[in-house]
Amino acid sequence: MNEPELIDVLPAHRFDEAALAQYLRQHLPELGPELKVRQFQGGQSNPTYLLESAGRRYVLRKKPPGKVLPSAHMVEREYKVIRALSEHTTVPVPRVHLLCEDDSIIGTAFYVMDHIEGRIFGHPALNELTAAERRPIHLAAIDTMAELHQVDVEKVGLGDFGKAQGYFARQVKRWSGQYQASRTGDMPAMEQLMRWLPEQAPQRDECAIAHGDYRLGNLIFDPNEAKVAAILDWELSTLGHPLADLAYFCLPYHLPAGVDGLRGLIGIDLQEQGIPSEQEVLQRYCLRSGRDAIDDWHVFVAFSLFRLAAILQGVYARALQGNASNADALQVGQRAGLLAEAGWRIAQNGSGVTL
Repeated sequence: MNEPELIDVLPAHRFDEAALAQYLRQHLPELGPELKVRQFQGGQSNPTYLLESAGRRYVLRKKPPGKVLPSAHMVEREYKVIRALSEHTTVPVPRVHLLCEDDSIIGTAFYVMDHIEGRIFGHPALNELTAAERRPIHLAAIDTMAELHQVDVEKVGLGDFGKAQGYFARQVKRWSGQYQASRTGDMPAMEQLMRWLPEQAPQRDECAIAHGDYRLGNLIFDPNEAKVAAILDWELSTLGHPLADLAYFCLPYHLPAGVDGLRGLIGIDLQEQGIPSEQEVLQRYCLRSGRDAIDDWHVFVAFSLFRLAAILQGVYARALQGNASNADALQVGQRAGLLAEAGWRIAQNGSGVTL
């Protein structure tokens, strides 16, 4: 339930801390004479660090070392969307302080933002809470997602953050390419999905700020109430179809419980445990976003499983090269096949949910 574990900086992710301190003193006047740097364990992609100085805490996110896939790890885009939301909306995000695109400081681009105190829940089963406390947490996450999706992208200066139309087709093409670029063996379900998904583009195109990795583990909750204090990890954000975020949030309903790393809910008695059903989540989202119905739900769920499988395959490929940012990346990457198979099952049989 607490923030991700803090560890000494991993050998593969060390950088010149003195050079960072010198740079920050020029751009963060409140920085003290000493700077302590530790790394958050748990992220799979952009290495993330806690900076402590003069009683203040900041978070630094940077690109990973080594060769990275094209268009991946764009911390510059993370900075842009967080800054726009913090300055122009009430969507909960940390305050950002600076973006450094000069690779000579610590080897890659990075940005610095406030550290937000609060609770992070790693698994949607919320085992650390009582049954009565669980539903409000899930519903707060959905309400905050709906608020994000209703932001006017032009008014907040994000009209150029992505293309307003054709998100689904572009994403299928992008993640098919990323999967092929990081492929390490045969995965028949991925091949099937890569053939099926391009034919399933939604009839009704929509444009919103799509977070791309919206799940409980990327939300900080207020220490004392069921309220989202900050949305984290904007690396995959763009302008896109809002139902892609909603489907991604609902993936646990389509994955088995008890498989380490999958965060599934199949096999758990949701009503007994105080967890809303997928149907309830969709109804709440419709209520909060003013939507009458959700069409082609199974397509969005299958797409989200396909996309996550492609991401985990990239994690796995990076782990084989020795530069993934999480020590258990090898295990996580090996689950890509399970996700692809679940996606292909839903593509063939539907999601089992109707609205």
